Amino acid sequence: MKHTVLPNGLRFLGGLALGASIAILSFAAPTLAQDAEGPCAEYAQKLCEKAGPASCQSITSTTDLLPAKACEAGLADLDYSIGRIAELKKQCDELGDKLCGELGEDTETCKLVRSKVPNMAPEQCKGMMAQYPKVLADLKRQEAANKPLSAEDQKAVASGTDAAFGPANAKVTVVEFSDFQCPYCTRAAAVANQIKKKYTEDVRFVFRQFPLSFHKEAHLASQAALAAGAEGKFWEYHDLLFENQKQLGRESLEKYAADLGLDMAAFKKALDDGTYKAAVDEDIALGGKVAVSGTPTMFINGKRVKNATDFASVSSEIDAALK
Repeated sequence: MKHTVLPNGLRFLGGLALGASIAILSFAAPTLAQDAEGPCAEYAQKLCEKAGPASCQSITSTTDLLPAKACEAGLADLDYSIGRIAELKKQCDELGDKLCGELGEDTETCKLVRSKVPNMAPEQCKGMMAQYPKVLADLKRQEAANKPLSAEDQKAVASGTDAAFGPANAKVTVVEFSDFQCPYCTRAAAVANQIKKKYTEDVRFVFRQFPLSFHKEAHLASQAALAAGAEGKFWEYHDLLFENQKQLGRESLEKYAADLGLDMAAFKKALDDGTYKAAVDEDIALGGKVAVSGTPTMFINGKRVKNATDFASVSSEIDAALK
């Protein structure tokens, strides 16, 4: 699970930040009730079998309004209705072919398209065709998120920050984009501490700031963590923030700094002056470049981790990378 940011019109769906096109691809309308009887129920059932689940609800709603004789007539000339359904669904076939032609037939996103589009209602396919450039852009972003980072992007996310632990020449580098106000990131923080204990000499762990726009206290908390890091206390401050996630106001941020014995004059000045605001914004921009859409997002040697909140899963991927 993760908290998601909503750039460029993306919206929530099942805990992931997906575009409207992917939301439609994930849609499944109710099918015909199993206990329905009579010629209209039979007519609707036969049409639903050909039209797919996305169209079934509208078919059922229509046949419910018809007299039995009309449905009997429809059953007597069923080939006509099935032919019309096939004609209408051609636009779905065209949509799938066009998308996969640009995405690539062997991509994971094309496989999603091929599995979902045939079951979509013709009006959905027509709507997606009308917004084809945006649909394609959404799906390309999704496909980009499926791929390992390039060597250049791996280097960019893993360097240029002191918010890290482990040897610089470690065989495995783990990079996490996180938000101090995100509840799922608390679990990922526990994973980071377990990595530190188990892989002391084998893994370098890099923490990147990615405060989500709807977490109003997260950006200043990130700045405060970097201010603590300037005095060599980033990880201690990191742990305090996650332990006290519901108390991240300015007064609380100062209290945690005092508890760690930081130079309070320098700490307060850093927050007042926004000394580390640009550094946080640079991490956010870097996350956007590598298709980070929510927190926590974790990479192991440039490969996106599927479950950053489960140590067993992350440890398994680290072990595989070490081999």
